[in-house]
Amino acid sequence: MRFSDQLIALASYMAGEFDNQAQAIADPAWYVHLRLWQRPVPLFTEDSITLFAEQANIVNLEQAYRPRIIRLRERTELDSSLEVQYYMIKDPALVQGAGRDREKLKTLTYEQIEFLPGCTLNVTQNSLTTQTYHFQASLPPDARCCFTYRNETYQVSLGFEATPEHFLSYDKGIDPQTGKAIWGALLGPFRFTKRLDFSSEIAL
Repeated sequence: MRFSDQLIALASYMAGEFDNQAQAIADPAWYVHLRLWQRPVPLFTEDSITLFAEQANIVNLEQAYRPRIIRLRERTELDSSLEVQYYMIKDPALVQGAGRDREKLKTLTYEQIEFLPGCTLNVTQNSLTTQTYHFQASLPPDARCCFTYRNETYQVSLGFEATPEHFLSYDKGIDPQTGKAIWGALLGPFRFTKRLDFSSEIAL
């Protein structure tokens, strides 16, 4: 299928290697210096553009964590708005480091990932110019995004903003008992700047 200009733009803005160096230097007590990778992966190509994402502390890039699959697609409704679906990777060790080594992503299969109900973001957009956009993605107010790993259940609040130059992550871990945020973007979003562009890897 032919993807909309908006879907292609969102995927292009998100595909890359990012860091939040300026933020970490300005406020090291609250923001760890991170490297973030979001790399196109050949899954759901019939109707979506899909990214593999992981991140690492800048002092230990070999120990990337929080691997996830991010599926960008157009809604089936007539309004043609965008949505973002999240999937977990059943065995993270299989793809650890794939942000820097895309060869590892070529072996990833549908059987190795699991859809996360309640973890689908709605996307809104504003035009910055005739060909550029500001995207904002957030969970619906009543959504509860959870996943189970090693017999432990975790709850997260997901959200982001994307422009051609920047990616802002609002991801937070939530205490399921109290509903309070316990890690992540506690004082505002992690502000990432794109250092390498992976948009040429998107299969259109």
